[in-house]
Amino acid sequence: MRGALGGPRVLLRRLREVMAEPVSAQDRLDKIVVLIAANMVAEVCSVYVLRVDGTLELYATEGLNRSAVHLTVMRIDEGLVGTVAREAEPISLSNAQAHPAFSYRPETGEEIYHSFLGVPILRAGNTLGVLVVQNRAHRSYTEEEIEALQTTAMVLAEIIASGELTAMALPGAEPAARRPLHLKGLALSEGIGLGHVVLHEPRIEVTKVIADDLPAELKRLDGAVDTLRASIDTMLADEGVARVGEHREILEAYRMFAHDRGWINRMREAVMTGLTAEGAVERVQSDTRARMLRMTDPYLRERMHDLDDLANRLLRQLTGRTAGSDHDRLPDNAIIVARNMSPAALLDYDRTRIRGLVLEEGAATSHLTIVARALGISAVGHMENVVGQVDAGDAVIVDGVSGEVHIRPPADVENAYADKVRFRAKRLERYAALRDVPTVTKDGTPIELHLNAGLLVDLPHIEDTGATGIGLFRTELQFMIASAFPRTNEQLKLYRSVLDAAGERPVVFRTLDIGGDKVLPYMRAIEEENPALGWRAIRLGLDRPGLLRSQIRALLRAATGRELRLIFPMVSAVEEYDRAHHIVERELTHLRRHGHGLPERVLVGVMLEVPALLFQLDLLFSRVDFASVGSNDLVQFLYAADRGNSRVADRFDPLAPAALRALKTIIDKAAEYGKPVTLCGELASRPLEALALAAIGYRRLSVSPASYGPVKAMLLELDLPAATAFVEPFLGIRGEVASLRPQLAAFAEKAGLPL
Repeated sequence: MRGALGGPRVLLRRLREVMAEPVSAQDRLDKIVVLIAANMVAEVCSVYVLRVDGTLELYATEGLNRSAVHLTVMRIDEGLVGTVAREAEPISLSNAQAHPAFSYRPETGEEIYHSFLGVPILRAGNTLGVLVVQNRAHRSYTEEEIEALQTTAMVLAEIIASGELTAMALPGAEPAARRPLHLKGLALSEGIGLGHVVLHEPRIEVTKVIADDLPAELKRLDGAVDTLRASIDTMLADEGVARVGEHREILEAYRMFAHDRGWINRMREAVMTGLTAEGAVERVQSDTRARMLRMTDPYLRERMHDLDDLANRLLRQLTGRTAGSDHDRLPDNAIIVARNMSPAALLDYDRTRIRGLVLEEGAATSHLTIVARALGISAVGHMENVVGQVDAGDAVIVDGVSGEVHIRPPADVENAYADKVRFRAKRLERYAALRDVPTVTKDGTPIELHLNAGLLVDLPHIEDTGATGIGLFRTELQFMIASAFPRTNEQLKLYRSVLDAAGERPVVFRTLDIGGDKVLPYMRAIEEENPALGWRAIRLGLDRPGLLRSQIRALLRAATGRELRLIFPMVSAVEEYDRAHHIVERELTHLRRHGHGLPERVLVGVMLEVPALLFQLDLLFSRVDFASVGSNDLVQFLYAADRGNSRVADRFDPLAPAALRALKTIIDKAAEYGKPVTLCGELASRPLEALALAAIGYRRLSVSPASYGPVKAMLLELDLPAATAFVEPFLGIRGEVASLRPQLAAFAEKAGLPL
């Protein structure tokens, strides 16, 4: 490449010197465009910055009329500069004025310049502005010159993203890089969280982008690529990785990308323009991300995440950084932002500091959402590309009621949400006032309202709410937050604490429900094609009876002299219940033989969450002492729609007649056998859904602590006979509708029910 000052490497070194000078932002930009123009042997160099209003403003120029700076503004759909910004792709023309997108701006004096090279200023794939060089001659810019200008644009991206230019802008015309964002997603967990961004998988911040020794940087890059390839090969060769399945497909995609010569060559070429190895990785990935963000094919968009992860792995190799967040430095009022995460990963954080959760994926009935609700963390999902639009430490507001997220919110929005938080606190005070009021409907029907729990932090809610008891204690959460398998004595201590906190109130302990998306960090994960339908819960317990026996033994000993209620999850056949019940009897015999104290009474039940049990209800209710309905799994299996898959999780409504008929079948059959049934899935935790459940016959509901007040307030105002009469016609063969949701909402509004 031709260059008056010695080429791109010299330019980058000069830029580094300018970046370090104690000058104003405008002076810094003015010096930068002069350097670029001289290095590119160009008569013009201009920097356009994308503003919050979606327009592009000329911020600095060498060669055009200086009076046009901060005066020339164009739309993103206007001119060649707008095209570069919109498409996030370079444009190189030897006769720009002949191009149909050319837009003449007389105040700039650019009519005498014919050749044009514009490149997007990108960061994390997002366009922050456009860098342009122009010449009078009809000149064709070489690939090396385009590459060099893109590298230079990367340096400018850091200046814009830093917020340094904000002070130069008029109100309402600030650079878009730090603009407030108002995003709409899917509400997952109610509540309002105000705090600052913590990236669950932090981007590696590249602090040194300009190379001192190019051969050394190429060697570092090649070495990191070799190490990355070897690590992927090792993972694929691991006997614990299934021969088929989603996990292996991802690793195979990683291996394909890691061996792609085009990807490697682009990074090597970026190094040759003067970048460090990590600077080259970041630049190539930002360019690739920008292109893929503009694709409509969902498969190709999904591959973007694979490339993001692969680039981050490579950056960790180069910088020596380990994966994962620095949990020890979690700030107060943290808002966790992630593409997705497991329930165990969320539980690994200091929960007292988390105020919200924002996910690019996420589903309303996923296990992660359930844990977030249990912890009282407001959460919003389906926030596309949110990880690429935030920086660690950004102010953010998460509205888990409306599904809105405000990033870098203006003061008036913060004040409005501060008022919302105060209003919500007053509403919670009203719910607290209902603590000692019996849960009896308006017509005098008593409803048992229990809590779902799973951690010691949940136990104070029993007293705070005045709950009837704990309708579901998820024992697996203790295992998920532990660094090693909890010993019997550790389990015993937890279960005894739960029973002590409940006092005379009943507690239903669910035996380990692990597998699927609930993976224990210290156990080798078994890769399965469909983990939700695979080796999990009671299936795992019966195949590994030592695991189930040790837990049952701890539960029996913890309940010495008290009543113990046990429930088995994911039972799909009565025979499985019989085998599990036999283990309980064996453990009781073992305790008697060795002189241990025994529970006063042991009640054993089953979770109704596999549709096959709907056709075994007579056999089942003749055996069990009680049952609980796990509506989350039952409904997902009824509709064959994975509740953790955002593409299909919302394709059905649990208030559809089909789902309500299945639930009514259970409660009617239980009544025939005189067996108590509690619905403990998330369905009971929403007032409108709880209304439907009460209307079809459920008199025992178990809800999340945050939902206890709203559900109780609704039930106290409910005329149950009127609700039953309203719902029944829709459950008949001639009452088919897609969902009862709109009809129930209208009924509730007319009846004045608080929802």
